[in-house]
Amino acid sequence: MASKVLMEALSPTMEEGRLVEWKKNEGDPIRIGDVIAEVETDKAVMELVARAEGVLLKQLVPAGSTVAVAKLVGVVGQPGEDISALLGGAPAPKPATAPAPLPSSPAAPLTTAAPPRSPAAPPLGGRTKASPLARKVARERGLDLGAIAGSGPEGRVVLRDLDKAAPAAAAAVAAPTVGSFKDVPLSQIRKTIAKRLAQSIGPVPTFYLTTEVDMDRTWEAREALNEAGQRSSGAGTKISFNDIVMKATAAALKAHPACNAWWQDDRIRYWNEVHLSVAVAVEDGLITPVVRHADRKSLREISAEVKELAGRARERRLKPEEYTGGTFSVSNLGMFDIDQFTAIINPPEAGILAVGSIVEQAVVKQGVVVSGRRLRLTMSCDHRVIDGATGAAFLRTLKGMLENPLAIVY
Repeated sequence: MASKVLMEALSPTMEEGRLVEWKKNEGDPIRIGDVIAEVETDKAVMELVARAEGVLLKQLVPAGSTVAVAKLVGVVGQPGEDISALLGGAPAPKPATAPAPLPSSPAAPLTTAAPPRSPAAPPLGGRTKASPLARKVARERGLDLGAIAGSGPEGRVVLRDLDKAAPAAAAAVAAPTVGSFKDVPLSQIRKTIAKRLAQSIGPVPTFYLTTEVDMDRTWEAREALNEAGQRSSGAGTKISFNDIVMKATAAALKAHPACNAWWQDDRIRYWNEVHLSVAVAVEDGLITPVVRHADRKSLREISAEVKELAGRARERRLKPEEYTGGTFSVSNLGMFDIDQFTAIINPPEAGILAVGSIVEQAVVKQGVVVSGRRLRLTMSCDHRVIDGATGAAFLRTLKGMLENPLAIVY
C-alpha cells in the first residue's frame, strides 16, 4: 500500500520547510530510514527520512520549493501501484521565487558573462560531493561546483571553498548595471528571525543596563593561559575573551538565579541549570547554539564546545536540541570593533548580554592618568522577570569576576 511522504517538523519551531535537494529519484528503491531529501528548516539543513519501504513513486514538489509542515511532498509504494487517491490531496508548493526581472534599456541590454570553469574530472557517479549550504550558495552565486576543489570530508565542497572561489568568479562576471534594486526571497532562517524579533521587541518590556569593566587582569590571565596551553600541548585550543566572558556569565548566573529565568505568560520559570546560548553569525542571519551546564564546565571545555558548535552552526548542521533550551544569551560583536550595543532578547529567556570590544584608553588610577583596557557590557532585561536592582546586582558580580579572573579560572 502506498505511503505518503510528508514535510515533517524537523525543528521545534518549524512551520514550513524548503526542500533543498531530492536524495532519491523516482523509481529508486526505498528502505525505512533512507534519506529521501534534504530540507532547510528555520535553523538548519536537515534530513527527511523514509517511514515506509518500496520505491519512490512520485516527487510532488521540485527542489527549491517551500512546503508547510504536514503537507504531501512525495509517495512511496510498490512499482505500478495506483496512487491517484493520494495525489488528490497534494498541495500546491510555494515555488522557489527568483528576483523580479530588472528593467532593460534597448540601448543597453543586460548581459552577464558566465564564470570561468576550469576543467575537472567528472565525480564518481556524475555528481559533485557538496554540503547542502554549499549547493545553495553556489546556485545563488552562479558557481560551478564541479570546478571547485573541496576541502571537506572525502573532498566534499563546503562553504569556505566557495568563498575562496568567489574572487576569481567575480572578476570574470560583468556586474549588472541596469535597474535600481534586486528582490531576494527570504530564507527559512531569515523568516524565523523576523518573526522572533517582532515577538520580542514589541511585547517584551525591555530595559538596558551598561557597565564598564577593567580588563587589564583578564588580558594578562588570557595570555598566561594560552602560553601555558601552548607549552603543555603544542597547538592547543586558544582561549578567547568571549570564552572568558561566557565562563564568568555562567558563574554570575549561578549566583543570581533570578536572571536565569524564562517568562511563561502565567508563571516565571527559574532555572537551576545554566544553559548559555551564544549568538553565531551564519550565512542568512544568526543562530544561538547552547552550551549546556556551562556553570559546571571548565574554561577550556567551554572554549572547545563553543568553537565546535559554531563551526557546525555555520555549516547548518546543528541538531534541534543543540540550539534550543537556552536560559540566557551572550552576543559578542567586539571582533567587529563595536564598542557598545544593545541586543534583542530571545524569548522565553529574560536576558541577553551584549559584549563590545576591548578598548585601550586613558584611565585614572590612584589619581594618575595611565593606559588601560576597558570593556563595555550591556544587559537587556525583560522587566516582567528582572527588576533594575536585580539586573544591576548580576552585572556587578560579573564585573567583579572579570576584573579578578582568578575567581573563575578553577
